[in-house]
Formats: sequence, C-alpha cells, structure tokens
Amino acid sequence: MTTYGTPTVVSGGTGELLVLWGGFPVLGAAAGGLLAAGAGWVVNLAWAPAQGLLRLVDGLPDGYALGGGVGLGVLAGLVIAAIGTAERVTVTVDGTRVRLRQDGKEQEFSRSRTRMVFVDGKDLVLLDGDAAELVRQQSDLPAARLAEAFREHGWPWADADPHRDEYRRWVPDLPGLPVGADALLHARQKALERDRRDEARELRAELGRYGVVVRDEGERQYWRLTRSDRPLG
Repeated sequence: MTTYGTPTVVSGGTGELLVLWGGFPVLGAAAGGLLAAGAGWVVNLAWAPAQGLLRLVDGLPDGYALGGGVGLGVLAGLVIAAIGTAERVTVTVDGTRVRLRQDGKEQEFSRSRTRMVFVDGKDLVLLDGDAAELVRQQSDLPAARLAEAFREHGWPWADADPHRDEYRRWVPDLPGLPVGADALLHARQKALERDRRDEARELRAELGRYGVVVRDEGERQYWRLTRSDRPLG
C-alpha cells in the first residue's frame, strides 16, 4: 500500500516509560521497606490482612526483613510496569491508513473506509459510511494530540460524537432493538458488572453485526442503530 507523507505517531512517549520503569519500582521498594519496618506494629492490628506473612516478616532479623521487603516491593513495581507497558496504546497515522497497537497486537484501518474520527471520553472512535464503528479503542492519549495527527493527514476529525443525541439508555425488553440484540445486551451488562472486559468487547462486536452501536457510561449501556438498520419513516 502506498502512503503519503511521514506517518505521525501518538503514544505516551519516553516520559511514560520512565514513570512506569523508574517510578513504580521505586515506590514498590519504599512500600516494601515500610511494610517490613512496621510489620511488628501492624501484626498487632486484628483487622490487618495477611497476618501470617506479617508474623513471618516480624520474626526475621531486621536486615533480612528490610532487604526482603525492598526486594519484593521492587519486583511488584516491575510487574506493574510490565503490565502498564503492554497496555500502552500507540496510534500511527498517515494519509491512507491508521494503525493501533496494544499488547503486541495491531489493528489497521484505511482512510477510504473511514467517514469520521473523534474521541469519546477516553475512547478513540472511527466510524464508517453507515455510522457503524470500525473501532473503539480506549487509551489515555490526549485528544488534542490525536486531533492534530489525524487532521495533519487529512482525516475527517470531529470534536465530539456527531451521533451522541441518537443514543438511548438500554433497559431490558426496550422496544426498537433488532431481534436477538436485547439478549446480547443482557449478557454484556453482566460482563460489565463483573469487569470482564474481553467478554464485553466481544459482545460489542457481535452487537455491531446486528447494526447496534454501544457506548458505556460506567456500567450503564447506551445504544443506537446504524443508518441502514434504522426504521423507515
């Protein structure tokens, strides 16, 4: 595929990586050290969790307890940094396509299929010509930087969701939905309440096949229909 212009990359940058790999291990070391130093005091609190572990730490020589606490804290910080790095979103835009990368997986969408791009809360959204969602990608990337990148390469950017007024709050058995969509929204509501993000994402894609577009506000679901699935008249 031929592209035009130098691609623009929007990501958290090196500053975010420094916070992840520098900040979290240091915070973990400090927390681990404080926990080790205060184990003897905390173990006397009846409501404190992990009493067995705290007694074990309290019974160790001070040097071993402090070193172990700091080491475990650093390890916990590194684990958090690794998870945070994997979940970072990188958006690469040029004149003909956009690539979204997260957790080692990449999605690509062409300019020719995209009618509108905007940010809804923390979600980057691409719509096609039927007002269906090509993608809804959550990230912490600044909306201003995303807008600049897409506009620079001639993509149709909107400052807000042009279809926001069309959404309706989902309640069970609400009329107007295609046959079968209500059951999917039931299942997705349970997935949201149980924080099963992957399942909720799969059910969103399945609802898209019914012409139903979904957006969330906390655990509340709102829906609208694509252009071709709206009732006539």
